[in-house]
Amino acid sequence: MAHSFDLLVIGDANPDVIVGPLRTPIAFGQREHLVDSGSLTLGGSAAITAAGAARLGLRVAIAGRVGDDSAGRFVREALAERGVDTSALAVDPDLPTPLTVILTQDGDRAILTTPGTLAATTATDVPAELLTASKHVHASSYFLMPKLAAELPRLLRLAREHGATTSADTNDDPAGTWDPAGVAALLPETGFLLPNAAEVRHLAGKPSAREAAAALASRGPAVVVKDGDQGAFACADGEVFSAKGIPADAVDTVGAGDSFNAGFIAAMLAGMSLGKSLEFGVACGGLSVRAAGGTAGQPTWDDVLVHLARTGTDPA
Repeated sequence: MAHSFDLLVIGDANPDVIVGPLRTPIAFGQREHLVDSGSLTLGGSAAITAAGAARLGLRVAIAGRVGDDSAGRFVREALAERGVDTSALAVDPDLPTPLTVILTQDGDRAILTTPGTLAATTATDVPAELLTASKHVHASSYFLMPKLAAELPRLLRLAREHGATTSADTNDDPAGTWDPAGVAALLPETGFLLPNAAEVRHLAGKPSAREAAAALASRGPAVVVKDGDQGAFACADGEVFSAKGIPADAVDTVGAGDSFNAGFIAAMLAGMSLGKSLEFGVACGGLSVRAAGGTAGQPTWDDVLVHLARTGTDPA
């Protein structure tokens, strides 16, 4: 089946304001804090994944919703500049574009997000013709868009019926409920589940990330777990695969997991094995931390191949 796009990403797109690192705890009472740096960048898990995949040479479209405001225009322009098709990024006339402020401290971060259009995003924002015209469909930030989440299994099923492979990265759940029933409905339609180590434990209700990944994998998808500087591992068909992290002098780790997603998906679409796709994804995530923000440091396909060759890894 001919496909117009290699990848359709469904989900969130917003500006990120990244400031830090904080040297002391935040004090209210109109106290002013000075930090070393601040940047305004393209954010949202879906947007960062889409930008990373386009940087790797994939034909990428994004579907979601932004506001009719300067933040929405910033997002659309930033994605278009990176080669992402934004024709399905709907403009809401009433609600504002989401905004995220990220505070960094000691290698960790706090994330503050105003939902804006996220809660209003629905399945009608995802054109059926894009689902059927894409080789792979990836959904991000499941818990931020409850109306879309309720229909996501149906959307992924439609894509699969037209020959697509599928993946999802639920990201964090601000409510802390982790929606067991909704996730249970999502798993059979998801070829690859892409949580981080903390998220997979919450999703499965298990204390160990590997135990949690195995439990979720038994319910359908290959479960691919991002484990920070330890690299990544995957559970699929009763087997466990792993890839070591790469040494990196991180400027900013924001979006590294989304860059991993882009690399992993690109590698799988190129026909690499699950183990090699893990290594490729780890390289993409690790190389992305070279610059501030989620997209400025994202590598090209050749960047990744050079890195893998330098470390003695055969990407074939």
